[in-house]
Amino acid sequence: MTSQVSSPAEQADEAVLGEQLGEQRKPAAAKDVRRLDRVIIRFAGDSGDGMQLTGDRFTSETASFGNDLSTLPNFPAEIRAPAGTLPGVSSFQLHFADHDILTPGDAPNVLVAMNPAALRANVGDLPRGAEIIVNTDEFTKRAMQKVGYGASPLEDGSLDGYSLHPVPLTTLTVEALKEFDLSRKEAERSKNMFALGLLSWMYHRPTEGTERFLRTKFAKKPDIAAANIAAFRAGWNFGETTEDFAVSYEVAPAAQAFPVGTYRNISGNLALSYGLIAAGRQADLPLFLGSYPITPASDILHELSRHKNFGVRTFQAEDEIAGIGAALGAAFGGSLAVTTTSGPGVALKSETIGLAVSLELPLLVVDIQRGGPSTGLPTKTEQADLLQAMYGRNGEAPVPVIAPRTPADCFDAALEAARIALTYRTPVFLLSDGYLANGSEPWRIPETDELPDLTTQFAQGPNHTLDDGTEVFWPYKRDPRTLARPWAIPGTPGLEHRIGGIEKQDGTGNISYDPTNHDFMVRTRQAKIDGITVPDLEVDDPHGARTLVLGWGSTYGPITAAVRRLRAAGESIAQAHLRHLNPFPHNLAAVLDGYDKVVIPEMNLGQLATLIRAKYLVDAHSYNQVNGMPFKAEQLATALKEAIDG
Repeated sequence: MTSQVSSPAEQADEAVLGEQLGEQRKPAAAKDVRRLDRVIIRFAGDSGDGMQLTGDRFTSETASFGNDLSTLPNFPAEIRAPAGTLPGVSSFQLHFADHDILTPGDAPNVLVAMNPAALRANVGDLPRGAEIIVNTDEFTKRAMQKVGYGASPLEDGSLDGYSLHPVPLTTLTVEALKEFDLSRKEAERSKNMFALGLLSWMYHRPTEGTERFLRTKFAKKPDIAAANIAAFRAGWNFGETTEDFAVSYEVAPAAQAFPVGTYRNISGNLALSYGLIAAGRQADLPLFLGSYPITPASDILHELSRHKNFGVRTFQAEDEIAGIGAALGAAFGGSLAVTTTSGPGVALKSETIGLAVSLELPLLVVDIQRGGPSTGLPTKTEQADLLQAMYGRNGEAPVPVIAPRTPADCFDAALEAARIALTYRTPVFLLSDGYLANGSEPWRIPETDELPDLTTQFAQGPNHTLDDGTEVFWPYKRDPRTLARPWAIPGTPGLEHRIGGIEKQDGTGNISYDPTNHDFMVRTRQAKIDGITVPDLEVDDPHGARTLVLGWGSTYGPITAAVRRLRAAGESIAQAHLRHLNPFPHNLAAVLDGYDKVVIPEMNLGQLATLIRAKYLVDAHSYNQVNGMPFKAEQLATALKEAIDG
């Protein structure tokens, strides 16, 4: 995470604080300190227990420490699910290591369970020997019965295969805050900070950033800030002094995992937002977002609304159709236009996307995919909108489609989507998903001279000469290289022109119902998309394998982790990952022809596999999952081993 500069007064306070707490923050000499290369921690509790905040703070400190990391937030769709129930469990998983990692991990080494529901919902994912820290104060008879426990799992022997740490988190938090003028209910809310302090002690995480964060977050409520900091420190001190935690752990920074540069922890939606801002600046165009709030895309609207100083204009519309309509109007007016949504919103926007195809204006359609159909699983991940992005419009309305592979890659994908939209005058689909949107990883902040030049020339004057010598402006006279039509800003003298959804005559833009002209315009729009320049597909095949695993989007991390496992076990397998899904890379046919077997893992029922089979007549094998969660590396490794041996 990027460093933050404190004021001199804050630095002085922190120096004094360091002197006061320096000795107590060091692990006691009597306790064992073990070195690990990686750890997977899952915080789980009721949706009101602050698990997402707890996980986010632990992640931020881990990033500042220099570990490589990957996260998986998982929360209910309801704003406030019934307390203490299985549907109401919210969790945050963090995998951090001293080396390069790619996924949030398959199975947690540590589970922090704030109540019986959190334990029951997550204990099945734990390997034998994992550590479980439970808040014993919540294990009342009623709370346990609510989730189906007939007897206390803390006492009936069902957890004997794990390292169980029963901790009265609520009681300890209330006791730590007894000097504050808080009600018991208010004091109990800080138990997540007590748990965070305890875990920070266990894994030697930095603490200054969290305390600074709490002072900032509750700046208008200094008593609440002080109480949370006190609870956080109490959790740290509890870990150091209690006999139940005889061991703490160290995970060294991942010094060899990152190229030299300045890094910060970043989520997919934040990286995408920054990529859109950078694209607007590199194009020297105002950035306009027309959007309607929808999970899991809303964070992009929230983030972009904070950056008016970079020429960003955000419009929260009354519905999905109005959002994209405003964005398309902004594109007509000369802005880099964006609309953000998820699957159900794409369906509502489809008519206007078709209009954008007919108008041939640059427009970014950002689809943060989620579980469907209909409302489906709003807070869970899926990548099942590929065919909708490809074909979900009436008529022949081809649109480029690209997909980022990791949270940090969302930044580069936004720039690439903008390049295509501006160069070829077309709407472009960017397919992220909930796993990328909410997950996070370290991101190297690029230098400005590393960013692509996206500057675009607007039409300035007439571009065609009639037979009588008159110079006129034709809105559909195309660039012979890109087939893009000119982009003329309304109000430019002499460039009055007509565009719309009714078919236009080639060149002039006059309304045309001529069958031959319509055939020509349809084929030209398709040829424009087919001719988009995209990089060749890179193949990772160090051993001359006979089996290729082909992926797209967020499956990159699990697929790569599975491939690493197989190669470490002596297996030979090749890997390739698609960013450009329409058009496909020009060398894809040759790549596919080079292997006896092609396996395509997807979080859908085989949408990319359908496209590959249809276009290249390759008998691609699908491996599919649609349970709202990302693939596990071990699961994929097993499936790919079967494919190799089959």
